[in-house]
Amino acid sequence: MDLQLKGAKALITGGTKGIGRAIANTLADEGCNVAICARNQEEIDAAVADLSSKGVTAFGQSVDVGDADSLKNWIDASAEALGGVDIIVSNVSGGGAQGEDAWRRHLEYDMLGAVRMVEGAMSHLENSDNGNVILISTTAALEKFMNAGPYNALKAALLNYNGALSQELAPKGIRVNAVSPGPIFIEGGAWDNIKQHMTAFYDATIADIPLGRMGSADEVAAQVAMLVSPHSGFTTGTNVVIDGGITKRIQF
Repeated sequence: MDLQLKGAKALITGGTKGIGRAIANTLADEGCNVAICARNQEEIDAAVADLSSKGVTAFGQSVDVGDADSLKNWIDASAEALGGVDIIVSNVSGGGAQGEDAWRRHLEYDMLGAVRMVEGAMSHLENSDNGNVILISTTAALEKFMNAGPYNALKAALLNYNGALSQELAPKGIRVNAVSPGPIFIEGGAWDNIKQHMTAFYDATIADIPLGRMGSADEVAAQVAMLVSPHSGFTTGTNVVIDGGITKRIQF
């Protein structure tokens, strides 16, 4: 199926690794011009070179998503480099802190990072014929997972924001949707580390997934590409769960 995305302009935060990189790759494969940001400039340069080799325009900058000015500058520079903005994907998440610092960090990156990205890109999205906002959440926002911590809680807040924002932006022709991955195995990523150092927990998680395996970043990226496609033009305000069935709630 032709997703009708050739020539679209997409911005992805955290676009050098994992799910963010898979989304950038998939959209570029569909003919999108893409802009990415992350912390490590060498990794950004390598990713931009790889994305450019797909025959699209690619742009990247080193950005701290927790820095509002840095994020806005990247959005505007990306819009100039690509010739506009049609799609934004808020993918970056906080991590590495403990206690109250962890709550502040996840608020700053998971929640406010998304809000600032939306607000910073709004003037560009309003000029698009296929304006799309994608917010990356998690199944840990839907059911209890591990502990009562900031990652789960702030990602749940992101889903509430997703639903309300979709109502506000629909009259402007901008669609807003969330994607909530379950356990996604990425080489060198969190689940790879758990597999190496918490084998019993890893095996128990696999046993709890009805499909019998973890997902891949490419499978998440494929769903994002479908959501931002004009073929999904009547879909807004939804949360797509990609988890192999690990969440046991009924999906009404």
